[in-house]
This record gives sequence, structure tokens and C-alpha cells, in this order.
Amino acid sequence: MLKTITLPQPYKLFIFEMSAILMPILVILVVIVIFNVIIFVHELGHFLAARWRGLEVERFQIWFGKPIWKKTHNGVQYGLGWIPFGGFVALPQMVTMEAIEGENQDKVLPPAKPIDKIIVAAAGPLFSFLLAVLTAFFVWGVGKPSYKLNSTTVGYVDPAKPAAKASPAFQEGDKIIAVNGIEVDRWRGDTDTGVSENIMLSEGEIIEFTVEREGSAEPIVVKSGYHIPDTPWWDRRAMRQVGIMMGFRTLVGKVIENGPAADAGIQATDEILSVNGKKAYTFQHVVDAETSGEPATIVILRDGKKITLTLTGRMPTSPKDSKLSYGILPGGDPDLVTSTILYPTPTEQIKHSAGIMYTTITKVVSSESSVGVQHLAGPIGIGKGYYQMLTSPDGWKLALGFTVLFNINLAILNMLPFPVLDGGHITLSILEIIARRPVQPRILEFVQTAFVLMIFSLFIFITSKDVGSFFVGDKEGKIPVFEKVIAPE
Repeated sequence: MLKTITLPQPYKLFIFEMSAILMPILVILVVIVIFNVIIFVHELGHFLAARWRGLEVERFQIWFGKPIWKKTHNGVQYGLGWIPFGGFVALPQMVTMEAIEGENQDKVLPPAKPIDKIIVAAAGPLFSFLLAVLTAFFVWGVGKPSYKLNSTTVGYVDPAKPAAKASPAFQEGDKIIAVNGIEVDRWRGDTDTGVSENIMLSEGEIIEFTVEREGSAEPIVVKSGYHIPDTPWWDRRAMRQVGIMMGFRTLVGKVIENGPAADAGIQATDEILSVNGKKAYTFQHVVDAETSGEPATIVILRDGKKITLTLTGRMPTSPKDSKLSYGILPGGDPDLVTSTILYPTPTEQIKHSAGIMYTTITKVVSSESSVGVQHLAGPIGIGKGYYQMLTSPDGWKLALGFTVLFNINLAILNMLPFPVLDGGHITLSILEIIARRPVQPRILEFVQTAFVLMIFSLFIFITSKDVGSFFVGDKEGKIPVFEKVIAPE
């Protein structure tokens, strides 16, 4: 006979508090495991190829720096470095890690054939690609969550931003159907079809929008400049903006006690239709009215009925830096976001991931783009992304989909023809075949060391921006508090 055990409230509270502490730790450990698996598979490709081609293998290490753990087996030192970034297989016939790290290498080995170097160098990216393909098959089977903001309507035009000075100027209610000739079907969430993404990734001084405007039989082309908001020095440089907000139903999420809205009888879930006779496409219309200090006519929709109210903003007692307010917090539109499960084929996933990588590289190197190296994510940024995905609904499916992209990026980046990278080894080996002689060891060591220092400097720079993003303050502000207004008798 089964019995139901009811825990006392203190025990329930203790279990809840412990789960709130342990769950983030568990997720972080999962992220670390994912990182190490991805790195291990990549380096395993080099290791197995080197064994196959008969090359000497000295070390197989995950992460850089002096090993904090090491073990020698069959002449190979396996280890874990103290710098949580990357990994390597030490192949003295290709490049000596000891030379790069400033140690002497006395062991003399026969030179490796160029074809062997090419095979070993290419094996790492190949294994990363194969891991991406394997993961893509899992994604194809279990599905990949997709979230779409079902609006491309301009809800608000900032009068102080370029959108208001565009030719012709943006108007509230404009529906954006294309950005720079690229068709869009959502406000953000996709680099191919998102309004925000195509603004951020635009090139040149002018961004061209194709919009449908009420009263116009044909689409209108709006040409706008852009601005980049200021950010703290420790944070990444902001991306391009034009000064428009997405339009959606303006719903009341919460009414603050004793505030003007509460006194007027506004309730949560009320829909604000207009402010001072102007359609409220976004909550920003409410903010502009309440901070003006002037009485505003608000029309709300409740249970199918329109109600007209007059509100005047009042100063909250806290926080100290508050502005005039009605005491209304915005609510989310349940019809705004569509969540679906997609089942893209492995080919579609690989193609999409490669496309994102191509776009990223071209935008970073383009002089016409505002995207720079600082916008790239390092291990901390990628780990943060994994953490956010794993703590969201269906997060493990999101993480699987991102792992496909991550491995494709790892494969492509490592194939770039720069020293230290796998593509650099391949390039040097091809040059050796053409010249019929290898690059002089001293020159090679100098170049390799220089590029290692450059890569580590780049790593430190990107990591500093990853860390800096954690210290960006809450831009939403604090909930206002009002004193009760006592009407005179």
C-alpha cells in the first residue's frame, strides 16, 4: 500500500532553496562538459590522423598553459591546462609547442611529409564537422524550437533619432516588408528575416526599408541613416539602430497600488487603444504621456467595451530617480510570439550554420559594416549562451541546435590560412610542396609564436567584453511606489 508523505513547510522551503542553488551549478557543469567534448573531438581528429600517418605525438592536452593534471601513456602525455580555452595535440614534426612556450626541444625527428601534415591538420576540422553532422541528425529527430515575433509594424518613431528624419520619414503603423532588399517576416530572432538583425548587419551610411503604408497603393521606400548608442567602456559597442520600436497590442500587465491608474480604475489585462487620440502601437506612447505632466485622455478596451479615462502622471515616493508615472507596468501580448518545433534536415542545418559564419566573417572584415571583433563571443560568452538556453523551456533542444552551429564555426575558423590554425599548417604544407622545401624552423617558430601571442591577446580582449556584459545595469528600471492620496472631506 502506497502512502503519501507530506513534508513540513520548513523542509519544503529548504528543498526549494537548495534546488535554486544546485540547479545553476549543475547547468554550469553541463556547459563545461559540452565545451570539453567539442574540443576533445576536434583534437581527437588530429591525434588519430597523426597515429595513422606515423607521426610522433608528444602531448594531447585540453586547454592551454601548464597542465594542472597530466598522465603519460604509451609515450603520450595527456593533460588538462590551466587556461580554459582550446586544446592541442603536440606534434613536433609539424610544430613544437615547447618552442612556442619557450622551452628547449632536443629530440631530433625525421621531417614529416607535406601530405601527412595536410591530412593531420585537416582531421581536426573534419571531426568537428562530423560532430556537427551527427548532432544535426539528433536535431532532425527531436526537433528545434523556433520563436517568431509576429510583427514587422513600426509602433513608435523616436523624434530624436534618424528614423524621424528619414526620406520619407517613418510613420507609426508602417509595416516593414524588406530591409536593403531582404524580405523580413519578424521583428527579430533570425539573421535572415529579422528587421533588427538586418539593421544591425547593414553596410554603408543609408539603410533602405520597403514599407506598406496605410493610404498608399504601392510599397514605399524609406531611406534612413542610423545611430549607435553609447555604451560603457567595459561593454561591447552597441549595434546600429534607427530609432523605431515594434508595434503590438499595448496591454496592462500590472497596476501599482495607490497610483493614478489604480485610482482611475485601470485593471491588469486592459488593452490601451489610444493616448490623446493617437493609436497606441506600443507602451512608449503611455510613457511619453505620463512623463509630460499634462492630463491625458486614455481609451482602454475591457471585455469588448471601450472606456475613456483621464490620467495625470504623479511622482512616486521611490525609487529616488523616478519620473512622473501612472503606475502601470506593460504586459506581454500572448499573440505576439509564435513558438513552433521545426525539424530541419542535417543539410539545411549545415547550410544555415555555414551561412551565419560566412555573414559574420564578411561583416567583421568589411569597412562598411559596424560589426567588429568585439562583437564576437569567446568561451565565457558562448558558455553564457548555453546557460541561457539550458535554463529555458526545451533548452536542451536549443543547445543541440546551437552545438551544430558551434562545431561548424569551429571547423571553418580553424581552416583559415593563418599560422597556428589548422588552415595555416595546410597552407605551409602546400607551399612546401610547391617550393620543394620546408619553411626554415627558426622562421616558422617565430611566426607561430607571434600568432599565438596575437590569438591570446584577441582572446583576452573578447573575454573582457564577455565579462563586461555581465555588469550592464538593468535598463527596465525599478517598480514605482506611491503614497495613498486621501481626498479632502
